[in-house]
Amino acid sequence: MEEITREKKRSFWGGILAGVFVTGTLLTILFIILLEKETRLVEQRMSEVTSSVKVTGTTTSSDSSKKKDGSLIDSEFTEKADLIYNSVVKRFYFEEDINTDDMKENMYKAIIDSLGDKYAEYYTAEELEEMFMSSEGVYYGIGAYVMMDEETGYPLLTKIFKDSPASRAGLMDGDIVYAVDDENLFGYKLDEAVALIKGPENTNVKLTIYRENEPDYIDVTVTRGKVESPTVESEMKEDGIGYLQITEFDDVTTEQFYKAYDDLNAQGMKAMILDLRSNGGGNLDTVLKIGERMLPKGIITYTEDKAGKREEFKCKGKSVIEIPLVVLTNGYTASASELLTGALHDYGLATVIGTNTYGKGIVQTIYPLSDGSGIKITTSRYYTPNGVCIHGEGIAPDIELEYDSELYSTEKIDNQLEYAMDYLREKLK
Repeated sequence: MEEITREKKRSFWGGILAGVFVTGTLLTILFIILLEKETRLVEQRMSEVTSSVKVTGTTTSSDSSKKKDGSLIDSEFTEKADLIYNSVVKRFYFEEDINTDDMKENMYKAIIDSLGDKYAEYYTAEELEEMFMSSEGVYYGIGAYVMMDEETGYPLLTKIFKDSPASRAGLMDGDIVYAVDDENLFGYKLDEAVALIKGPENTNVKLTIYRENEPDYIDVTVTRGKVESPTVESEMKEDGIGYLQITEFDDVTTEQFYKAYDDLNAQGMKAMILDLRSNGGGNLDTVLKIGERMLPKGIITYTEDKAGKREEFKCKGKSVIEIPLVVLTNGYTASASELLTGALHDYGLATVIGTNTYGKGIVQTIYPLSDGSGIKITTSRYYTPNGVCIHGEGIAPDIELEYDSELYSTEKIDNQLEYAMDYLREKLK
């Protein structure tokens, strides 16, 4: 597999692996940009913030007459910040608890939080390093995919990995994490919740779980461990129908997909089911490489920023899939998985079965800073080959079919998968 340096890696993050596997921030399309000019500008601004809140021990008003230039950092800001800081130092009863480094970090976070963009983040150096590592497919945690449940406001375990710490502890797909070590998670961002779930190898974490049809909350203790992300599963089913599931687009996914896809073809695959249910996204480069094995020559996706600048990502079209194809989707099919679904559908190569996808069609850019920290903000929208932006809308299935969870829990029958099998059998007649 071609080596991709961290500096050049573009990510379409959707899912968050718990443990976790916590993939990036959930449902986030990321472009990691290290263009010298842009990075230098951000670093300059951050340097201004750092110098402006530097502790001096005194307040001054010598710059109060300076004109404001429209920037955030001016004399009024610095005077007020110094006033607040010195008031805390002189009057705060628990002075020994003051941590000036935390104060500064929280100020940086507050600037980004004030944008009101749920996908925007300020990362400390440690948080940014963890975010980069999460795209590689190796994690330390419990081994589960985690997404934020929009209805409850709590993290939802969408998939438990086989033979993972989470699986061994008895956690199940669909469990809602109410608390971590007795810390209620309501109001937490996904990254914040996942940070509590993750931890060093061989340490324990207590998850308080809400599980449907259970009369009360369940406490589950999980021993964290090293987990390699099994992002692709495949199986040759009856009648020559190949089943291939991608749970996330990590660095490791490309080779896992190639191996599984080639193996199914070697077994004489006549039709294929691509299962992208609960796939929250991942690396753009991974999606593009997978697209090269299935899509015709042309645009896979393109982006446009607020100035209308367009960037296209194209396929060479040397290996187009020619057998009947079904893509399975649900409400947690998001970001990069929507991109692949949209491209396959726009080129008429796939029938989409399931429920409407999540609708994540905006791009976040990460600006790494020289001190190791970084900033992520929304910078553009992405579009399917036919020019459709699915943000807030999602992709509607060709055949809408709700997942029957009760049928699966009682009889282990996946009604959506069974319907797709029957659909392809008809196509093969």
